[in-house]
Amino acid sequence: MDDDDRAGTDEATEAFVAHRNLLFTVAYEMLGSAADAEDVLQETWLRWSEVDLTQVTDRRAYLVRIATRQALNRLRSLKRRREAYVGQWLPEPLLTAPDVAEDVELAESMSMAMMLVLETLAPTERAVFVLREVFDVDYAEIAEALGKTPAAVRQIAHRARRHVDARRPRTRVSPEKARAVLESFRRALEARDPQAFLDVLAPNVVLVSDGGGVKRAALQPIVGADSFVRFYLGGSAKAGVTVTCTPTTVNGSPALAVRVDGELDGVMAARVEDGRIAGIYFVRNPEKLTRVAAETSLTLR
Repeated sequence: MDDDDRAGTDEATEAFVAHRNLLFTVAYEMLGSAADAEDVLQETWLRWSEVDLTQVTDRRAYLVRIATRQALNRLRSLKRRREAYVGQWLPEPLLTAPDVAEDVELAESMSMAMMLVLETLAPTERAVFVLREVFDVDYAEIAEALGKTPAAVRQIAHRARRHVDARRPRTRVSPEKARAVLESFRRALEARDPQAFLDVLAPNVVLVSDGGGVKRAALQPIVGADSFVRFYLGGSAKAGVTVTCTPTTVNGSPALAVRVDGELDGVMAARVEDGRIAGIYFVRNPEKLTRVAAETSLTLR
């Protein structure tokens, strides 16, 4: 490798590293899987390293374009894989810094509830929605990334936005209020107190649990506070184990790390409405718990 080639490689590496957190966030928002997002980054780097940088005027936009195309290709194959998934599928939870929760746009877009809404979009709709609504990419750039006209992208964006607006959480709750409600829920979980559960759960609360066919989980969502209490108390009582819960921050929102006899068993995220928990997202699949030990850096910029 001569000096010019080495300089070009160093320059490409520097640009990639500078935007790595953004590219990861874009890929994760589109895929809901940190492992797949990392694969997208590898594929993006391979293609980026072959680009003639003298022909690139906006390196950030170019990198986002590459990552979007790779993520979209992977998303189409993931849709088929998830159809064969055992039980309910939930996004892979990420341990995030507490200050992520203060970034309202980022925290809302990364929440388990919102990520599940994004799962209901077709792959191209999800790509357009994420790029436009979350990362504020202009229509022309999205069109170039997807190989479509700006007019077509605008139509897709309108359809996706309408779909998401009909399904997204009704209200925003401050991190402080969410933590307070989760603290009450934590005490109920550890005490196995039926009344304490009923005090903190909305009557029509929905539990979605993901065991991936490896850990015990409900194959269908469990609806209703009474049903949740029976499900939780039945499982924990039969096992005769000690359950402890530690407050943490997952996907930019307050959550609980659940341990059984001292071993990490899963992560519980929650959707809070009107001072009560309206949605519980319990990830137990061991393959999805690899990113809750160290913080993942996320950014919209």
